[in-house]
Order: sequence, then C-alpha cells, then structure tokens
Amino acid sequence: MSGAVRTNTRDIARAAIRFELARVAFDLFRREGFDNVTVNDLAAAAGVSRSTFLRYFGSKEDAVLGAVDAQGEQVADALRARPADEGDGTALRRALDTVTEVHRRDPDGALAMSQLIMRTPALGARTLEKQNGWRPVIAQALAERADPSWPSLLVPLVRAAVAVDCLNVAVEHWTASDGRLDLDALLDEAFAAFALR
Repeated sequence: MSGAVRTNTRDIARAAIRFELARVAFDLFRREGFDNVTVNDLAAAAGVSRSTFLRYFGSKEDAVLGAVDAQGEQVADALRARPADEGDGTALRRALDTVTEVHRRDPDGALAMSQLIMRTPALGARTLEKQNGWRPVIAQALAERADPSWPSLLVPLVRAAVAVDCLNVAVEHWTASDGRLDLDALLDEAFAAFALR
C-alpha cells in the first residue's frame, strides 16, 4: 500500500512541477515572443537546469502544448460515453465539449493561448501534428459505436478529421473575434456546414 501511495504522491508532484514549468514558459513566451526565447531562458526563468526542463518537456513547443496530447483521448472517452442511439455527428460535437470546456472555464487564458499559437508558425504546425494524432483514437471510438457494415476505419477517420477541422475553424474565428463570439455557437455552425448533425 505504501508503494501505491508513494507512486501517487510522486505523480502528483511531477504534475505540479510540469504545470508550473508550463506556466512560466507561457508567461515568458507572451512577454518576449516564442521565437526569442530559448530552452535555456525557460530553465533560468523557472529556476531549474536545462536538463530538468527537458525531462518534463522535450521541446519549447511541448511546454505550451502539453495538454493537447491528452485531449484526443478525452474526446474519445466522451464519445464512448454518448448514447448509443445518437448520430455520429451529434456525438462528435458533444464530445468536443471536453476541449471547449477550457475556453468556458478560463476564457482569458484560452484566448491568450490561442493567440500565441496563431501568431507562432512553429506552434501552429505542432498543434496540427498533435491533433492529427487524435484522429485514429477518435475514429476507433466511433467504430466501437458504429455501423458494423463499415469495411474499414475510413469512414470513422474521415468523420474524426472533419470534427477536428470544425473545431479548429471555430477556434480560429473565436480567437479572431478576441473571444467575443460564442465558441460553442461557432462549433455548432461549423458542424452544420458539414451536415454532421
């Protein structure tokens, strides 16, 4: 039992350190500009060595986008929890609430993050790369609730890709409006444009 507690305590401490390093990095990027900040600058600002910083984040991009990795699994889990008789489009749209929840909970922080990503080509490219990793996970969740006549994952992969693109277009419009537009309404509109309801 003490081993389980120790591991849990270690995981909690690691998550807290990771959160603090990400916060310091984000603040420095906003102040100085992403391209003007090195990993050495990030480590110094956080009061840790370069190797310690790199143990928590493999790159500057990951210091900003660490949470994006987990979002694909969160969307897939939310999709699996949707009612079995619900259409795929509605289920996908509602599952994306796990991503937009951050925007509702902390609109100023989410807006600042979106602005940083949109202004920084390296972050934009890394975000898309990470989101491409969501597709198979979301597609698998769709397949688990899907029509057994589908011969492959092609249809669920296409639907997952469309859902992620709808999210990106909605977030881009929300960011361009400085957060004044309603993100959920924009996402609904994007899904309606693809008739995914």
